[in-house]
Amino acid sequence: MLFTTLTAPSLQLRNRIVMAPMTRNRAVEANTPNALMAQYYGQRASAGLIVTEGVSPSPNGLGYARIPGLFNEAHVQGWKLVTDAVHAKGGKIFVQLMHTGRVAHVANLPAGAEVLGPTAEVCPGDMYTDSQGMQPHSAPRAMTADDIAHAVAEYARSAQLAIEAGFDGVELHAANGYLIEQFLNANVNHRADAHGGSIEGRNRFALEVARATVAAIGADRVGIRLSPCGVFNGMGAYPDVDAQYLALTEELAQLGIRYVHLLDHSALGAPPVPAALKLRLREAFQGVFILAGGFDRASAQSALEAGHADLIAFARPFIANPDLVQRMQSHAALNPVDMATFYTPGPKGYTDYPALGA
Repeated sequence: MLFTTLTAPSLQLRNRIVMAPMTRNRAVEANTPNALMAQYYGQRASAGLIVTEGVSPSPNGLGYARIPGLFNEAHVQGWKLVTDAVHAKGGKIFVQLMHTGRVAHVANLPAGAEVLGPTAEVCPGDMYTDSQGMQPHSAPRAMTADDIAHAVAEYARSAQLAIEAGFDGVELHAANGYLIEQFLNANVNHRADAHGGSIEGRNRFALEVARATVAAIGADRVGIRLSPCGVFNGMGAYPDVDAQYLALTEELAQLGIRYVHLLDHSALGAPPVPAALKLRLREAFQGVFILAGGFDRASAQSALEAGHADLIAFARPFIANPDLVQRMQSHAALNPVDMATFYTPGPKGYTDYPALGA
């Protein structure tokens, strides 16, 4: 099944393999996509679906060094290079909209931007800046109701720009401890207003963003990534996490969005998403269901055959293997990954991995 087509309304994929979103930090000039990034994604266009690295819908969401944005005309023109390169090879590509929220340092932000979060609590840990090296995360300003409404509008506008740039759709990044998950997670969201304090309150921002994005570009062009058991960026379990994500998924199903992309971080040492919760979320969502997290060819095939997912996402194997689909089809060995070049500027460890027969 891994190499069979998937046909859903407005989404026809030539195989069940998804290139997962992965931060690569190559947008070196004004957070704008470039020809090097177009080459990278074009090399990997044999995936059934590519989901880009996290792309900020707002100047305030550019918390990391050199991550791309999608909120002005220069960004649109840069992303057109990418979508054209992928479509020229018959691929499909969604952009992942990722507002970093409190996972940020002011040295990484453009002039006039600020670090925001559900509360003023600082994200634990450090992050890299090009100008100052490793630094503790900057203190966020707690978002007001007006800030929340503005952020929701930024997501919707960025989704519209994504369609202008030629993307086949957008994925809302509600995982890995970024802004949407900061509102979802009870360990971080200590608000006492309508955007906190209960399952309904914590889910509110995610659903407002989803509804606004659907209104902007249509439900069939919208997906979302979730990681209910992730611990990255100060996340972690809390008592009603299962009930909250089931309620969230049921609401997303009613919106009719294209897919839910469920990430299990256990391959990297985080607690696993319980199998029973995965099945409940799968049953609650009638659209396309994507699983991600530590899969290889055999385990991906097993998950598809068991009906646990419609698509399987692969991350690091796609970094070192632009022709990952062909390699898996032919049972060829995979190139080793150079972790030292994951986040460095330039082509090394980015576009120079060899394809089979090169």
